Amino acid sequence: MTEFDNQVVLVTGGGAGIGLSAATAFANKGARVVITGRRLEALKQAARAAPRLDYIVADAGKPSDAARTIEELMRRHGRLDVLVNNAGAGAILPLAQAGFSQINDIFSVNVIGPSLLATAALPYLKQSTGNIINVTSTFGHKAAEALSHYAASKAALEHMTKCWALELARDGVRVNAVAAGPTESDFLSERMKLSAEQIEDIKASERARIPLGRRGQPKDVAGWIVALASPDATWITGQVFTVDGGLSVT
Repeated sequence: MTEFDNQVVLVTGGGAGIGLSAATAFANKGARVVITGRRLEALKQAARAAPRLDYIVADAGKPSDAARTIEELMRRHGRLDVLVNNAGAGAILPLAQAGFSQINDIFSVNVIGPSLLATAALPYLKQSTGNIINVTSTFGHKAAEALSHYAASKAALEHMTKCWALELARDGVRVNAVAAGPTESDFLSERMKLSAEQIEDIKASERARIPLGRRGQPKDVAGWIVALASPDATWITGQVFTVDGGLSVT
């Protein structure tokens, strides 16, 4: 439990799935972890499930919540070493049906939210020579029908990862991304608002297309988030690591 001793880690969208798995892994390695999300009960349940977890109710798509989150974290813990921008939004959205509201919702959570949170966190990450891990998607660099706006938002986050890495290297702040493939979570139901039938159809299609023959488990992705934040990765910045069972090469 010494790898992240005395460090403070912030994980957005940490109430379930990849975010919770990563938060738990950081806590098990000695970090004090703060998770955020919109659902209070999910955050409470997550905090009870693992040691060293704290939570702040915050919406990644609400601009005012970014600065408030960092202010509250610093009030409670006094430092920040790792920012994991994991919260995400998406929709099955054919171009013919795309409207301002749906597009704005996706980009507010996937692009604007991580940007504002990183801006608010930056002074403290510079103090700790910390790092940022952005959670993107296979579809940030792989085309998919009816996912153009979700995919474009994740492509933007991947490119921001590389630009931030160049910009912040002089301050010793590393920036990397983990591009997750289809992973078991509540994303399809909670964020994409799909029916049970739609979800099962999508999962069956994905399993058929993924070379390793299955959808990912949260821990498959979380381990790489933790690894990129660790002291073993101090010479890695500006990289996007794809963890998707081989889907991106099909």
